[in-house]
Amino acid sequence: MLAGSIGMLPSASLDAKQKGLYEPIHGSAPDIAGKDRANPLATILSLAMMFRHTFAKAEVAARIERAVQRVLQQGHRTADIALSGETVIGTRAMGDAVVAALRAA
Repeated sequence: MLAGSIGMLPSASLDAKQKGLYEPIHGSAPDIAGKDRANPLATILSLAMMFRHTFAKAEVAARIERAVQRVLQQGHRTADIALSGETVIGTRAMGDAVVAALRAA
């Protein structure tokens, strides 16, 4: 898969009973900590994975995934996924946009 950025990659380590550790694949990015520059989408999508696999709430997971997709379709981009000339928003603004998309659904 070509994801475009490690900021877009959720992950899960599951046991045989579907309990797991959910986190973005990219780690903590200490070089940009506190600078409002990280892409929060992998963390948000990891939460969707948790709802789907551990809590067996596929409908909640799908709502989260659709909200992320809607935000991206609206053109919201963090620096790691922005093309030249696109407007870049920060971590907080991206998270807020996903929350707004969830509320609108």
